[in-house]
Amino acid sequence: MGFPGGGGSPTARGSLQHLILFLLFVGPFNCFASYSRATELFYSLNEGLPAGVLIGSLARDLRLPTAGGQHPAAPQPPLSFTLASSGFGEQYVHLDNRSGELHTSDVEIDREALCMESSGATNFGAAAGAVSSSSLPSSESCLLLLDVLVLPQEYFRLVKVKITIRDVNDNAPRFPVTHIRLSVPENAPVNTRLAIEHPACDPDVGTNGVQTYRLRDNYGVFTLDVEENEGGERTPYLIVMGALDRETREEYVTVIVAEDGGTPPLVGSATLTISISDINDNCPQFNDSQINVTLYGNSSLGTHVATVHAVDMDLGSNAQISYSYSQKIPQPSRDLFHLNESTGMITLSSKVDGDTPRLHRLIILGNGPGCIPAVITVLVTIIKVMMRPPEVVPRFIANEAEGVVYLKELEPVNTPIAFFTIKDPDEKSKVNCSLDGDGPFRLSPYKPYNNEYLLETAKPLDYETQQLYEISVVAWNSEGFHVNKIIKVQVLDENDNSPVFSQQLIELSIEENNVPNAFLTKLHATDADSGEKGQVSYFLGPDAPSYFSLDKTTGVLTVSTQLDREEKEKYRYTVKAVDSGFPPRESIATVTITVLDKNDNSPRFINKDFSFFVPENFPGFGEIGVISVTDADAGQNGWVALSVLNGSDIFVIDTGKGVLRAKVSLDREQQSSYVLWIEAVDGGDPALSSTAKITILLLDINDNPPLVLFPQSNMSYLLVLPSTLPGSPITEVYAVDKDTGMNAVIAYSIIGRRGPRPESFRIDPKTGNITLEESLMQNDYGLYRLLVKVSDHGYPEPLHSTVMVNLFVNDTVSNESYIESLLRREPDISIEEKQPQISIEPTHKKTESTSCMPTLVALSIISLGSIALVTGMGIYICLRKGKKHHRADENLEVQMPLNGRINLHMLEKKPMEISNI
Repeated sequence: MGFPGGGGSPTARGSLQHLILFLLFVGPFNCFASYSRATELFYSLNEGLPAGVLIGSLARDLRLPTAGGQHPAAPQPPLSFTLASSGFGEQYVHLDNRSGELHTSDVEIDREALCMESSGATNFGAAAGAVSSSSLPSSESCLLLLDVLVLPQEYFRLVKVKITIRDVNDNAPRFPVTHIRLSVPENAPVNTRLAIEHPACDPDVGTNGVQTYRLRDNYGVFTLDVEENEGGERTPYLIVMGALDRETREEYVTVIVAEDGGTPPLVGSATLTISISDINDNCPQFNDSQINVTLYGNSSLGTHVATVHAVDMDLGSNAQISYSYSQKIPQPSRDLFHLNESTGMITLSSKVDGDTPRLHRLIILGNGPGCIPAVITVLVTIIKVMMRPPEVVPRFIANEAEGVVYLKELEPVNTPIAFFTIKDPDEKSKVNCSLDGDGPFRLSPYKPYNNEYLLETAKPLDYETQQLYEISVVAWNSEGFHVNKIIKVQVLDENDNSPVFSQQLIELSIEENNVPNAFLTKLHATDADSGEKGQVSYFLGPDAPSYFSLDKTTGVLTVSTQLDREEKEKYRYTVKAVDSGFPPRESIATVTITVLDKNDNSPRFINKDFSFFVPENFPGFGEIGVISVTDADAGQNGWVALSVLNGSDIFVIDTGKGVLRAKVSLDREQQSSYVLWIEAVDGGDPALSSTAKITILLLDINDNPPLVLFPQSNMSYLLVLPSTLPGSPITEVYAVDKDTGMNAVIAYSIIGRRGPRPESFRIDPKTGNITLEESLMQNDYGLYRLLVKVSDHGYPEPLHSTVMVNLFVNDTVSNESYIESLLRREPDISIEEKQPQISIEPTHKKTESTSCMPTLVALSIISLGSIALVTGMGIYICLRKGKKHHRADENLEVQMPLNGRINLHMLEKKPMEISNI
């Protein structure tokens, strides 16, 4: 018996290990045989094959004898093939222990995963494993190694099975990053090569690996080249094919595509951004070569003369420009005019006097790094003034510092700012004074003094409208000399503005069953004041529920608990925005939150069990009852559809109104009650549902007359012996009624008689038993025919059946044909017009039966009418109680309902012989 495979029991594996240890001990004595029986088999297959693919047959490839070989007569022990031990590679193959056939297993072979996992293994001689090594026939080789033992002893050998896993193109090239950035200097020459540091990777090998790269858009100035190193890795290089200019275009964005050599080929791509870096290839330039400027000789120090501006198209430090005078500029001109090296602005730096030259040629250089300076000439002509201008002497009333006056915005109108005294140094000309500039200010003469003027506010100041005013007090004399005194007025902010919400009514919505601390909105209020006065804090109003939170600083409004629309659908409360001024100012906004519905409530029936009482023979599609159902959800989620789960072939329900109807008329005698299950499904997604039990009880209607079960035929007769004693039972009439209650209470009566002395027989109105009343004489012999009426007590009208009871009084039946001829004749019987009645017999003496039927009928009518006025349920209960009452009081009436099937064998009572014709 062979050894089990790799999936065998622990006992079998223990036996296999003992056998190997035994072979190790006996190995030195049998070394030649063991060496000669060591064998290697080589197979190859593609990765990704399904289970059950044949790899090879070890028995055939080792040329081992099998059953039915060259010597079929010689008994041969069965061969057994077993994997030597469970290893890494055993999961991928299945070895048939008997035939030695090797197949692929359910575990799909992935060459890339197999050789990647085994590449770190140091023991390439494992019993079952995988090898990927440069020592193999090819760097692309991936081997699956298996050790197989062949038994029994006479065929024993250890077979080394090596399976080469061939690669298929099942992996696309992939870049390690999705966005590759590369920088190229704008002065890079044509054919410049730049390595792309993130080449694509492809787990496949050989031609299935990455072969080529390309650009989707090369813009006419780039191309790609691929270089392969000694290890076979391919690196893409970007080659510049045309001139670059950062000032024309500073960036190129394209897509680099890697493609393998499979059939069909697979591709991978990444975004390639090529940035053109700047070099200092541009120098500063002036737009003009010369600027002409005129300057009055009475100009004050710091007067702006001119500003020069040069442009450099480069970036960063390559575009930095400084301005300087040419060395040809004489020192007096340098001292008279100041040049700002950074801005290029020229200002008057010393007073103009009578010795100052009238014409100055200023040569200014625009200097850039590594560039020849750009040159511009500023020609300044000075116009000398013989007379001195007026003087403006200010005396400030308001707070002033370094020529800036500070006023609070809440200062009242006509607030004084400063006095201005106007002086004429020559005292020869008349001097006028006025205010130049926009603003809420007024300059007026201050009487009774001459040349005194008062500057004051003319309108209220508003910091939020304008914070800084620049006005000029202009004085001029009759000679046309002007002088300006510039004053700056800085308006100081006051807390005169309340915060303002962007919306006074903030309407929000959120779905119910939200997560705790759900974000609702971020409130935003602005305050036109500055500094701390304009810092806004947020607070909930006193009417806000406790489970709403408002961050004081950020204005983020959250709800800390789950909201339930069915509990409350709308929330309305106030929020406040308060500034940090003193005293603080605030504003209020209203927040309304609408809780949106989710389908989280199943339809709910008013009752879990509904009971309806319906009279039988109720017309088809008549209204049986209304099923009331509600759903606390709203809209589509609250729309409910009703359906009948069982009995849909008989009953139907109105989906909208919940009215239950029967498609056909119902018969209580066929089925007295129905149990239905009604399902209510709402319109949510997903929909929710619930069920209710409906019980329909059919109330009996007197629609079935009594059914006579015995005698079975009007033509049957019974032999009555003349010796029968009075009071003896002769026979009985037995009938049943399929109805229930009073409709099934049966009474028996004889309504027609014929015979020699027909009054000799009577019938019990309760039991239907027919007895002999008087002794029979010789003259009483002959055929008696009794017409029996079987009537129920139904309402509103009782139903009845009739049967003929034939009695033949004689000692024997000597001539049956004669009797039969008499039975075939139409009986001449007069019908007695009196209702069936149940007599009360207090003693055994013969008394006349007193009928109480009218009283019972009247009582029944009154009872049914009263019960119908109360409820159908009362009808059912009273009928049930009525049944018990009638059973207990046998002196009144006997109730014989038809419950289920009747055992006719129990009904065939034959006190005397009977013959059926």
